[in-house]
Amino acid sequence: MARAVAKVIEPELPEPSERILQILSESARLFASTGYDGTSMRDIANACGISKSLLYHHFADKDEIFARITLGSIKELYAFVEARIPEDVAPSLKVKAFMTGTAEYFERFRFAWMASTASFWNDPEARRQKERMMWRDRYEGLLRTLLTEAIEAGEMRGMDVPMAGRLILSSLNWMHRWYKPEKGQSAMEIADTYYELIFNGLKAPSPAP
Repeated sequence: MARAVAKVIEPELPEPSERILQILSESARLFASTGYDGTSMRDIANACGISKSLLYHHFADKDEIFARITLGSIKELYAFVEARIPEDVAPSLKVKAFMTGTAEYFERFRFAWMASTASFWNDPEARRQKERMMWRDRYEGLLRTLLTEAIEAGEMRGMDVPMAGRLILSSLNWMHRWYKPEKGQSAMEIADTYYELIFNGLKAPSPAP
């Protein structure tokens, strides 16, 4: 898990050491559970079983660790989901792949997701916020493109595409509030159910004449 989290955090950096992987993984868990303000460098060092001086050898401060987690997460989410959308299927099934891909990312990298979500609108660093918004817009734009293709193919009725996209993303983005990995369905199974509800609707079919 630790190596996967590090990939989520900053795919453009050289392959990090095992120690860096550990620090980023434990930090994501702490930020997700206690928040940025509730997590100290001492907390991170203790969670990793290392001294504060060694922690400061790798990272200048808590903000640097936090930035690696939260900015890298939204960038990797886009790449992760895009890679799971097949080319040779109906457009509506690409929408389904977008949803299940997002759920798979959430399930595999839940702590990084939660830390990134908590920080999205609260980061005082304008440059980081601007870059996160850019990747968020690319991610949402991908979904809107898939919805538009499904409409043009006659698989979905004409609709307000941005509104439909927000409905889909809202259903997925709030999973971290209630999802328990040890209970019931997997995140991907839940996303599959969401797709069926959204695509087929809640209304019962009309009785046969």
